Amino acid sequence: MSKRLFGTDGIRAVAGKAPLDPSTVRRLGVALVRLHAGTNGSPRVLLGRDTRESGPWLRDALAAGVVAAGGEAIDAGLITTPGLAWVLGRHRFNAGVMISASHNSFEDNGLKTFDSNGVKLGDDVEREIEALILDEGIDDPGEPAGKAEIRTEDIDGYVEHLKNSVNRDRLSGLRIALDCANGSACEIGPKIFRALGAEVHSIGVEPDGRNINLNCGSLHLDSLAAFARSKGCDIGLAFDGDADRCLAVDRNGRVVDGDAILFIAGRQLKRSGRLRGDGLVATIMSNFWLEERLGAEGVQLHRTRVGDKYVLETMHGENLILGGEQSGHVIFGEHATTGDGILTGLMLIDAVLAGDETLDQIVDGITPYPQVLINVPVREKPDLRTHGIIGPAVTGAEDALAGLGRVVLRYSGTEPLVRVMLEGKDADQVRLQAERLAGVIRDALGV
Repeated sequence: MSKRLFGTDGIRAVAGKAPLDPSTVRRLGVALVRLHAGTNGSPRVLLGRDTRESGPWLRDALAAGVVAAGGEAIDAGLITTPGLAWVLGRHRFNAGVMISASHNSFEDNGLKTFDSNGVKLGDDVEREIEALILDEGIDDPGEPAGKAEIRTEDIDGYVEHLKNSVNRDRLSGLRIALDCANGSACEIGPKIFRALGAEVHSIGVEPDGRNINLNCGSLHLDSLAAFARSKGCDIGLAFDGDADRCLAVDRNGRVVDGDAILFIAGRQLKRSGRLRGDGLVATIMSNFWLEERLGAEGVQLHRTRVGDKYVLETMHGENLILGGEQSGHVIFGEHATTGDGILTGLMLIDAVLAGDETLDQIVDGITPYPQVLINVPVREKPDLRTHGIIGPAVTGAEDALAGLGRVVLRYSGTEPLVRVMLEGKDADQVRLQAERLAGVIRDALGV
């Protein structure tokens, strides 16, 4: 059964509009407490947020629901998503909610829900919450006097955790450019890299509530590339609004995406005998070059559906310590339970320094397969491969690629879109088949 409030990564919408209207958010707070009824003492829910102007009122609405249901709401303040997850895993909380829409613009916001171990809630639990809110008719408690207890000191432990993930002074002498997306990493990002010995140059560190991800961060790497070149930096790292993802640029401004980061980190772990199971996890969207190059290193690539919580589930199922997405959500399982942009940047640099090639040389040796992604707005979401018109068109596209490519279709978890991705060795054929297939879907299901 499909989910009704939750998407690929929590609940996400324009702040103030359903399902991020105050009433629904308060009822989510109630539902989280009810899920933990019967625990010793009052259920405790940790709340964190990024720099969006809607964050404080969403926190207050969540806290109102939690308190009205008999729980305790604790406000961790401005924090990264992986920071919130880390705190949850080390202190006595029953659940956590990160208020963030990740890489989206400021008008949007979201609610990412976590369990007591700092792991994102699974689909079954999310459906249980939806049933409580939508089917069992939780009453809106309104706005009681109870508010969240402010407790921001736990972020200091997370900062120390990140500093300890690599050897002290490991980054000594490096010139690093950081783009903090005017988001959660604005303060702690530069602080951590400087503490490890790097010369840090930063952009995207002046949040005003509305400029989060605005022409900056991991979706806008041109700004970082130009900045890094102008400062003569060895590497540039870009985070998104809640700092759970990281993409990089080399000294020449070339993009180092999540696939490249997985390759660099995975190869180094394998060569040093530390890659458990000689495998790692990527999603169906990762380019086939990654699978080929890892195979040449004796590393098996396990693919899963899009979403870092599904990456983590597969990592646990296969007993692996590394996984991630092309978008820059990378999970280093020995250090974190979710994607962590700052940690990813540290691990990337550490892996490069431990090897015998510079980042530029590694990028020189990467040749991705041609890949085309087309987003098609749709009015409904039927099964695509069994659809009477679309199914045969998919088969036709796969036949045309003649075993030298692949077709990936998936619905967006946050928007009414079909993502049509084709990949193969022949760029012209890939483009042709992608456009044909997108056209068929547009005619059959388009808005």
